Amino acid sequence: MTQLKYLSGYPEHVKSQVQSLIADQKLGDYLLNKYPETHKIKSNKALYGYVIDLKNQFIRQSSSLSKVIYDDKLDVLHQALGLHTFVSRVQGGKLKAKNEIRIGSVFKQAPNEFLNMIVVHELAHLKEKEHNKAFYKLCIHMKPDYHQLEFDMRLYLTYLERFGQLYS
Repeated sequence: MTQLKYLSGYPEHVKSQVQSLIADQKLGDYLLNKYPETHKIKSNKALYGYVIDLKNQFIRQSSSLSKVIYDDKLDVLHQALGLHTFVSRVQGGKLKAKNEIRIGSVFKQAPNEFLNMIVVHELAHLKEKEHNKAFYKLCIHMKPDYHQLEFDMRLYLTYLERFGQLYS
């Protein structure tokens, strides 16, 4: 059985089912049936607006965001699909904190549900820095099917790694 690096933490019976989908060349069909369309958010400006709308809907009281961009340098091979950074800078006599969210550019051509899941994940880091129980509880509050979407997004990344682009 070939290694499924995006699914390494899942039980063997789940990985076996995914291997069967790959062997039968049905993984792409599964993903296209479940997520037939990609989102329309292609520019950094549109992404910023999308993220701010979600932030205002769920965690209005959290820290502000100074930047939200698609980042070509984020590498899914190094397990970075999105990145939340907190930078403190001295401006004049004051210390200014800046929060930034960077989304891997692989998600420019992904279904809206996957982009939404990544954004929810990164927004949750505004309140919870660690991947702990409170963090995942917040993710589920913002996106009730968060765990299913995370799994399907991992299937999508597995497909991209094996076969290349799914959506044109």
